[in-house]
Amino acid sequence: MHATVRASLVLAVALAGCHRTQAPQAHGAQNAHGPFVVQDWALPATPGAAEPDLVVAPDGRLLLGWISSVPGRRNALQFSDTDPAGHWQSAPRTIAIGNSLLANWANTPHLLATPDGALWVHWLQAVGAGEASNLALARSTNDGFSWSAPLQVNPEGAPAEHGFASMWPASQDTLGIAWLAGGAEQPDAHATHGAATTLRAAVFDRTMQRSGEQVVDPQVCDCCRTAVAMTTRGPLLVYRDRTSEEIRDIAAVRFDGHAWSRPVPVHADGWKMAGCPVNGPAVAARGNDAVVAWLTGAHDKPTVLLARTSDAGEHFDAPVTVDAGPQVDGRVAVALDAQQAWVAWLRDRPGGSTLWLSRYAPDLSHELQRFEVAKLHARGPAAGYPQLAVREDGAWLVWTDSVDGVPQLRGAHVTR
Repeated sequence: MHATVRASLVLAVALAGCHRTQAPQAHGAQNAHGPFVVQDWALPATPGAAEPDLVVAPDGRLLLGWISSVPGRRNALQFSDTDPAGHWQSAPRTIAIGNSLLANWANTPHLLATPDGALWVHWLQAVGAGEASNLALARSTNDGFSWSAPLQVNPEGAPAEHGFASMWPASQDTLGIAWLAGGAEQPDAHATHGAATTLRAAVFDRTMQRSGEQVVDPQVCDCCRTAVAMTTRGPLLVYRDRTSEEIRDIAAVRFDGHAWSRPVPVHADGWKMAGCPVNGPAVAARGNDAVVAWLTGAHDKPTVLLARTSDAGEHFDAPVTVDAGPQVDGRVAVALDAQQAWVAWLRDRPGGSTLWLSRYAPDLSHELQRFEVAKLHARGPAAGYPQLAVREDGAWLVWTDSVDGVPQLRGAHVTR
């Protein structure tokens, strides 16, 4: 996975350098940002923080996680939470710390709160001196002031790369988790690197016992993020698939409580690429309505697409184009509420990046508003993946910027 990340980044930079920058057009009122405005949101993370995660707990709190990497110190996985009004409740709490705790801009930790009030978190642990890694999982029953001993999610076996995981509440007090497993044990003649990366899933109960492990897809893209959202009919999992012809389009599967459905293409982009683009999809759901956002590079034209399903992922409507052009980096985030679908993405610019946000009607029939949230000094891997969460009081965004070469988390509240 790591070798593919590096190769894909070189390709993306070379492609971008051959074209002229063309910024997307902003929509909405000329004063401020139209009906919604962007407000700075102060975050509790200190310099050196990156790899953020942002989720809404069932009680309305915002949970923010990150990895703090400071030269001369061990990496630390930390988090903080707000009250329902959005105010930080306490100083950052440390979940895990150590030299083997991996900080990877694309393969990041995630937090989740199950309905019983427990908090869950996963992260990567290095294995040996190579590129192998294990996926660690921990649980807290006291709002993150203490955590269980970490459990290895991927079963024991030959050292391989794991991660790009997604979590969902499987029940009141159980957790579902899906992850990518490097194919060290199962060579595949069609795989570029000699072995197929598989998409797997399992359930963990409140005692951290594993059950129901399944192979969801036997061959997927090596290092693109997965994403999951809860529909009325169960978890909808999206990921970048991979065929033997190296077509790397987005697929969706749903778990019915017993088995995973057959993969459904979100859209047949036909993006053929010999290496992983390191650009996974995002998904959000409300009832049986869901929206999926992703980047495609089909026809040598980077494009952010957004598609809707009204039947929990059995079928998808034709996608709408959110943004297109050589400066589009993708790395999307998406959210859905009763009034609109939100999508955030990154664009490249000289000396940095820009973070954009758009609102669409829930059925994606038209765009409601578009604005530039921030200009970043960071670009490429240093800009990481933006995070987006919505509540009744608007949208909340977190992203990684760089100040004098040091990573720093930034935040914004988008509200009326």
